[in-house]
Amino acid sequence: MSLHWLTWAQQLQAIAQNGLTYSQNPFDIERYQKLRQIAAQILAQHTDLEAGAILKGFERELGYATPKVDVRAAVFRDEQILLVKERIDGCWTLPGGWADVGDSPSEAVEREVWEESGYRAKAVKLLAVYDKSRHEHPTYQDYSYKLFFHCQLIGGSPSTSLETDGVEFFPEDQLPALSLPRVTPAQIARLFEHYRHPDWPTDFD
Repeated sequence: MSLHWLTWAQQLQAIAQNGLTYSQNPFDIERYQKLRQIAAQILAQHTDLEAGAILKGFERELGYATPKVDVRAAVFRDEQILLVKERIDGCWTLPGGWADVGDSPSEAVEREVWEESGYRAKAVKLLAVYDKSRHEHPTYQDYSYKLFFHCQLIGGSPSTSLETDGVEFFPEDQLPALSLPRVTPAQIARLFEHYRHPDWPTDFD
């Protein structure tokens, strides 16, 4: 689904953030602040979010604007994939989340598996790097890349967390309701294909 308004709003926000980072001219600063407000208004017009709340989120972003990075783990056992149940929406997703500063991508995804599921896993292959806006996710103000890793199960036991209240392995044809902001059915299907074809190269875009 092509959402040009979302891309435009994200690009306007990036231009405003970059301008506010480097500009010293007070008139230019005022113009970039106005541009940021317009981006927030566009998002508010097309979503259930309030422009003021969106603007506050924009204002927390400092420095040169770059995509955020979301890491997700595909952990398989007996032809089933590990999913965790999100407390925030009651739906299921791959263990993962925003990568933290100081963690490499593999360290970030291994930590997320441990924290959200109680299992220990080792990242062994990067399966896909996706531009979130090009996949069937609900609209979201941040522009982000999603990194999907194949992770081998090496230990631990199922355990919930502050963010999750369910941990289970599911076969491909019996998936529960998915948390669509985090993962889509098409992405899960593609990860199963990668699992069955370990020689495949990494997907991108």
